[in-house]
Amino acid sequence: MYSGTSGTCGNYSLVPLPNKRARSGFDPMSLQQIVRIQTKRVALEFEVDAKSRLVQRAFGGQENDPSTVIAIPASGDGWVFEPALRAVHADGNTSTDLIVDAMSQQSDLTRIDLRDPEYPLFVQLFIRAIFDLDTFEIWTVIHHEEESEVVLEAFASSSLDFGTGEFWLTQFSGDWADEANMISERLSPGTKSLDSKLGVRAHQFTAPWFLVSQGAAPSEDEGVVFGGSLAWAGSFRFSFEVLPNRRLRTVCGMNPNASAYRLAPGVSFETPKMVWACSDRGTGDLSRLLHRYVREEVLRDGDRPRSILLNNWEATYFTFDEDKIVSLFAEAKELGIELFLLDDGWFGSKYPRNDDSQGLGDWKPDLAKLPHGLSALTDEAERLGLQFGIWFEPEMVNPRSELFEKHPDWLIRQPKREMELQRNQMVLDLTNPEVCAYAYGILDQTLRANPGITYVKWDCNRYFTQPGSSYLRPEHQSHLQIEYVRGLYEVMGRLALEHPGVQVMMCSGGGGRVDYGSMRFAHELWPSDMTDPARRIFIQWGFSHFFPALAMANHVTRSGERSLKFAFDVAMSGRMGLDIDLANLSVCERQFAARAIAAYRQIREIVQFGGLFRLESPYGGPRSSLMYCYGAAAVVFAYALEDSRANSLALKGLDRERLYQAKEINGECGMEGTLSGAHLCEHGLPMRALGRFESAVILLTAQ
Repeated sequence: MYSGTSGTCGNYSLVPLPNKRARSGFDPMSLQQIVRIQTKRVALEFEVDAKSRLVQRAFGGQENDPSTVIAIPASGDGWVFEPALRAVHADGNTSTDLIVDAMSQQSDLTRIDLRDPEYPLFVQLFIRAIFDLDTFEIWTVIHHEEESEVVLEAFASSSLDFGTGEFWLTQFSGDWADEANMISERLSPGTKSLDSKLGVRAHQFTAPWFLVSQGAAPSEDEGVVFGGSLAWAGSFRFSFEVLPNRRLRTVCGMNPNASAYRLAPGVSFETPKMVWACSDRGTGDLSRLLHRYVREEVLRDGDRPRSILLNNWEATYFTFDEDKIVSLFAEAKELGIELFLLDDGWFGSKYPRNDDSQGLGDWKPDLAKLPHGLSALTDEAERLGLQFGIWFEPEMVNPRSELFEKHPDWLIRQPKREMELQRNQMVLDLTNPEVCAYAYGILDQTLRANPGITYVKWDCNRYFTQPGSSYLRPEHQSHLQIEYVRGLYEVMGRLALEHPGVQVMMCSGGGGRVDYGSMRFAHELWPSDMTDPARRIFIQWGFSHFFPALAMANHVTRSGERSLKFAFDVAMSGRMGLDIDLANLSVCERQFAARAIAAYRQIREIVQFGGLFRLESPYGGPRSSLMYCYGAAAVVFAYALEDSRANSLALKGLDRERLYQAKEINGECGMEGTLSGAHLCEHGLPMRALGRFESAVILLTAQ
């Protein structure tokens, strides 16, 4: 059972509001108070009204009529729209009212304590403001002292009002190998919801982040735009409700669908953080704020450059042996690769992992493939100066496995129903502490036995379809989706704490787990299993709105049969890696790959730490382009999705007073020249014509 509040909350001496009285026998507050939470350019403002209720006055510069904007609307006592809190009290009463008890502000954290005046039910609202980044983290903690369990039927992390006007919503949707497609629509009266009910790899169809813009569809360089993202790996729901008076309200948090939570007296229920950022300068500025937030507040080691990686998956799939893997090491080192990742297929004894039908759960090296175990590989990699990584899927099990034979009760499934497989596998029940201990144990034992492993690719290839737990009591079955994620975070947290030198990639069959919650335990994410660079341009474009290049693993593959240069140029705009069989490269291809890797080394810090400026959208024309600025240098990427004529490309983010030497890298054409920052921004960088699926990478160096 989960208990306690986040360690980031701290212990605060609360400052009681003057004349605080409960309704039964107490007078309402006679003194109104303003709570202003300020960042560099944005204010979130609340007021305690004459009835001791907390109302929202403003967010992002638009002031509201505080008489109509309840900050945490609760169900059953007058509020008829989407509630942020819905509870059934121990005596069966389905209504809740919340009045302010106390509040405090310390450093960047504001805490507001609320309670029901008739029941010992308490809600703590926490708001953390990151001043320089115009970003807010909002969450709640709920507890009670009633005689028996209170049932929570809705429990949002954030409920914000955006005032009146016209609003546009941009979502990022898709499916496996087709993630992060951008769709913008004007919000009309009524309720629009973005949600997931999948429980695990919950982000497969809809990403847990969105944009809200005022007045028009979002623009890259102008207009007020908000970015919202829930730091949670499980099911989520974002509700956007346009009220009859054209006022927009949002209610965001975990999805309460089939997740009613029976909260025992004295136990705290903490919601995940809802992250909000705001800019009045369009989506480009908003993304740069969020990129800094992710690097500084979310990612592990967000200030360290990421290594160039070679993955064996698309080179070998399940068919390899020790000699084949070792043969890739020297070739990788010769090309300038820094990290080798051994993907799926390295484990299993009774049920060797020769395809995806068996072996998951049995995390012992397959001695038929690796007769000397993993240590022979890590030792050889270390001898050559390569880092070594390995693939795990610790949340899953195949029915054809020794683990399943020993612990069929460890599966998430429904009793009296035929077991339903996806990708020939089932999900392990991480609500069970014994299962969590096993999942962490197999990671821990492998890493301790093989200290040369410095990288883990954490995969997750299916979601809940039969959400039942043999561990949870019958009356607590609806806790499954919430407690699963808490168990998952416990395992991930232990891995980060006890193996701090091991980097982690979040991979969930692609972009099935791409949230700010999971990423606190990781260094990077795998946006998609789609590696055709022509499609990857769109996927990376969508992800770039919420994640910096440092976090996005982009691999060069043969998918789509594009040119090697086009594949390299697309991968270079993030954390570049390779997923090809180096032995099959021709002499010319090998020489080109070595030059391309050397070129990426030249621009790596610009890409991974620079400010992103999106120039031409792949949705808008034959050419897509973007650039990164970092210190006295910048790099421009241009990709032709159709034939693109020669023209000038207006740049952004440069110092207008300086001269820049422009030089095309990673190609034969080699345009070169010197122009002022003002000229490049106002009149543009001369661009040569590009044929379909041709590309250019231009390095700009200030003189």
